[in-house]
Amino acid sequence: MSNIKSKDIIKACLPRGQRDINSSELRLLRSIIDKISKVYESYGFEELSTPAFEYSDAIGKFLPDQDRPNAGVFSFLDDDEKWLSLRYDLTAPLARYVGENYDKITKPYKRFQVGSVWRNEKPGPGRFREFIQLDADIIGADNNLADSELIMLACDCMRVLGLDKNSYRIKVSNRKLLDSILQLIAVNEPINDARRLIILRAIDKLDRVGIGGVEKLLDAGRKDDSGDFTKGAELSPVSISKILDFLSIDNQDRKKFIIQADEIVNQTDTGQEAIKDLIEIDNLLEKLDYLDEISFDSSIVRGLEYYTGTIFEANLQFQTDNDKDLPIIGSIGGGGRYDNLISRFRKDQIGAVGFSIGISRLVTILQMAEFSSDKVKNGPILVLKMDNEYSYSYYQIAKDLRDSNISAEVYVGSSGMKAQMKYADKRRSPIVIIEGTVEREKGIVTIKNLIRGKEISKSIDSREDWIKNTDIQFEVNRAELVETISKLLKND
Repeated sequence: MSNIKSKDIIKACLPRGQRDINSSELRLLRSIIDKISKVYESYGFEELSTPAFEYSDAIGKFLPDQDRPNAGVFSFLDDDEKWLSLRYDLTAPLARYVGENYDKITKPYKRFQVGSVWRNEKPGPGRFREFIQLDADIIGADNNLADSELIMLACDCMRVLGLDKNSYRIKVSNRKLLDSILQLIAVNEPINDARRLIILRAIDKLDRVGIGGVEKLLDAGRKDDSGDFTKGAELSPVSISKILDFLSIDNQDRKKFIIQADEIVNQTDTGQEAIKDLIEIDNLLEKLDYLDEISFDSSIVRGLEYYTGTIFEANLQFQTDNDKDLPIIGSIGGGGRYDNLISRFRKDQIGAVGFSIGISRLVTILQMAEFSSDKVKNGPILVLKMDNEYSYSYYQIAKDLRDSNISAEVYVGSSGMKAQMKYADKRRSPIVIIEGTVEREKGIVTIKNLIRGKEISKSIDSREDWIKNTDIQFEVNRAELVETISKLLKND
């Protein structure tokens, strides 16, 4: 009997926004990472790994949707009195790496990286405080070819997962469009940094609150369903009208989008530059047959602090078979041009464009949509433990299988054969191996093919037919075990 007192028991629970990941999700996660990494490599990107934390001043103020430096990150003071922060994305560490190694790297520098990042912010559906990102960036290229390449890369990543063209959309825009709208508004009323952020955040919420909600956020403010009030930008009706007209541009037809956007922003040099960029991207992607999955969308904002040109997002748009409502997850990836980020570490401006996939969010929405591009993987072959005295023999069987690259385990519990068979079923074992006293004396083993058993059970009515069926259970010489198992697995 335990002497542990109830008051000494610690409650087993996770911090908010954290989660454990089970084996089935890990398999899906690793499969996705492997497939996308191969796409990145096929484009010539080479892998880089950077540390989990950086000096806080190296990360800087480029956090998504944050007004002040180092907001939203997990930080701690080192013993040398310098602040360190867990990385909130993989781009800031890349900027530091390029700044530190600029003269050593080949330019344009094409790198990809996979790793965990951390955000000290409020969790939500599909949003965690620790999650995995998979990034690809091109450093040292200041033209639309690099932007177009990463948009193509985004499409190919969705394709390699087995998603059809109706299941995702790559939405493209340009931050210069938004900048030109703000310039036009500033002619009639002041737009300081704080007001600018309120306006951009309002536009970014279009998918969640609708055009009416955005209008309220551009005006006095909006109260949400919980009763919380968000103060608005307090713009004039004329300014609000300009923004709403911009958000109403046709996003179903790229050519119409360009014409309508040009009519609104061509009064500014910034707007003309944005239209030129979009036309060049459109012309290239059209020739390469990528445009079925791509649309231009005026509501795309992204990274309020550091994007300077082309911006784009990858969004999933599943229709589930059971009509289940999926929670609003938002984009599962995105990126754009950020020509000012690396200049924090150098005097000259370095052109840069990147794309990032939120792997954790992607896995979550694929599971919610009950989507999988892979066949469910079998578990290990199970060697039953019939007699403790002969455990060495069971482990020899498992070792022989593993030496032939076949996953196998010996049952290490204390239960009988019935419970061991239930264990095999829960572990999705395709095959069970039995070596009792009689088998050992004859130099044979019994093989139970659980996969075939499940298939045949649908058509067998009697226990006698089941026992007689040699596809389900049969004996082989011990020396022929590995070869027999290999053939069975190959056939299945």
